[in-house]
Amino acid sequence: MSNQRLNKKIPTIEEIQKEFEDFVKRKYGGTVNFTMSQATPETTAADDTNTTAPEEEAFDLKFDLKPKEVKQYLDRYVIKQDDAKKALAIAVCDHYNHVREVHENPKVADTDYSKQNVVMLGPTGVGKTYLIRHIAKLIGVPFVKADATRFSETGYVGANVDDMIRDLVTQADDDIELAQYGIIYLDEVDKIATPPNIIGRDVSGRGVQIGLLKLMEETEVDLRAGYDAASQMQAMMEFQQKGVVEKRIINTRHILFIISGAFNGLKEIINKRMNQGNIGFNATVKSQTELGDCFQFVTPQDFIEFGFEPELIGRLPVHVVCQNLSADDLYYILKHSEGSIIRQYERAFRAYGIEVLFSDKGLHRIAEQAYSQETGARALMTVCEKTLREYKFELPSSSIREFVVTDEVIENPAGELQRILEDTDYNCQVVMRERVRRYEEDFQREHQMQIQFDYEATELLCQKAIDQGRSPKEICDELLQSYQHGLNLIKQNTGQSVFTFTEAVVDEPDVMLERWIRDSYTAKSKEERKTSEENL
Repeated sequence: MSNQRLNKKIPTIEEIQKEFEDFVKRKYGGTVNFTMSQATPETTAADDTNTTAPEEEAFDLKFDLKPKEVKQYLDRYVIKQDDAKKALAIAVCDHYNHVREVHENPKVADTDYSKQNVVMLGPTGVGKTYLIRHIAKLIGVPFVKADATRFSETGYVGANVDDMIRDLVTQADDDIELAQYGIIYLDEVDKIATPPNIIGRDVSGRGVQIGLLKLMEETEVDLRAGYDAASQMQAMMEFQQKGVVEKRIINTRHILFIISGAFNGLKEIINKRMNQGNIGFNATVKSQTELGDCFQFVTPQDFIEFGFEPELIGRLPVHVVCQNLSADDLYYILKHSEGSIIRQYERAFRAYGIEVLFSDKGLHRIAEQAYSQETGARALMTVCEKTLREYKFELPSSSIREFVVTDEVIENPAGELQRILEDTDYNCQVVMRERVRRYEEDFQREHQMQIQFDYEATELLCQKAIDQGRSPKEICDELLQSYQHGLNLIKQNTGQSVFTFTEAVVDEPDVMLERWIRDSYTAKSKEERKTSEENL
């Protein structure tokens, strides 16, 4: 009888699974399903026969980048922010050079070293997250981004800061050692600053800061969260199968922490401090204009007065300031960044067999509208989506295979869409003109000389292309096959590097080129005689 009672005390795998499934169903209804795999007899037998598991290949962190190389990589994706990119490049190289050295020689770990954790300051939409994401991609380490506002002190309702570490392991495909070299990026951290006059326990402010401080120093995080029912059940299953529960932990020593925020109100603290000494009859009060972007003068004491724990700020030695973006900066992002949002729209339309071309004027107008929203580069997506939503809906079901996003499309998207759909000749002309503009850009990029067809020449080129059923590029290549050499001669003779092509060039290209070359030699001779006379 006692043996029967003893057997009932230890539930079978099936009973555990059934009990937990019933619990999940009662708590969440039919919206959540839970399953657990169990070891098969074959697997168990294999485990019993192999008393020693094969050794896993040791993780090898290979890092040999230099700060300039990191910045050059970031330049491809993030426009402006040169000082920020330099500071981040140096901090990242210092950190991972130290990590590599410790990996190669564990004795180095005993030496004093301050981890290059970073605090980034700057308005929304200037590329802070984008910078860190691409740094992690370049190095090849996992990256986790979280908002500080979702966390609360352990034991209270809300996420736990330790969850970021567990997310890092998930991003590393459960490779714990790789996760130990990852990057955690915590945004909106200014929202957890503790007001100096707060009364009572601040579970989402100071409590979270203390939790972050523990992670930044060096601690071991249990990958099985105590409040996670699934983790606890997995531990029970492991104990049922093996008689022991393996503790899975991750050390935060080499995890790089980067926090960021807009820090509204911090500038006033900095300005006040910098003007405190300028009191009296002879005082000169520095204006905001004279100080420029005062974030560059921030000190740890300013952060403490803002509401951060001194110990936390002491673990963030690198201060990086990101600048506001102008309308021209936003245009440059659209035009030249490898991560430009227009690439996404090109791919989206290409999926329907449609080619979308963004004109320069269209890009400028997108940038101007985005700038007016005062949310940085994030607004570029907002403007594009609002403008092109109906185009995505209508054009795939039409006969239109190409169109141009002009400034008129940005100003009047509905009206231009209707005109494109109803007037195929109009759309064809607009596409042809844009292709002529693209030819001019390609010519300048290839030959370092700027050419531009005036309005009449452009219209004549487009008409020739339509009449002959050819592309503007084919027409231009044929007309200007001798121009590369000829324009180089003119450039050598006169220094001229910008050339405007009129209707006459399109009608008689060889005649006009000969005349220009002859005139350039005449001008060169006159200049040489003038110089000779001045020397006499």
